[in-house]
Amino acid sequence: MADKKGLSDKVKAGVSKAKGEMKDQAGNAKNDPKMQAEGKNEKDKGEFQKKSGQMKDKFDNK
Repeated sequence: MADKKGLSDKVKAGVSKAKGEMKDQAGNAKNDPKMQAEGKNEKDKGEFQKKSGQMKDKFDNK
């Protein structure tokens, strides 16, 4: 079973990626490069959180 720490990171990752996608799309619609960059950074943060959660699960299950 997944550790709560790893699961927490995965949930945060999903939220960050969704927020990032929304900002990226809004920036694209408004032609706002700064907002697009913020969205891409938020998506990258989400990807990092996802990987972090996977690593925690991997090490906790051993």
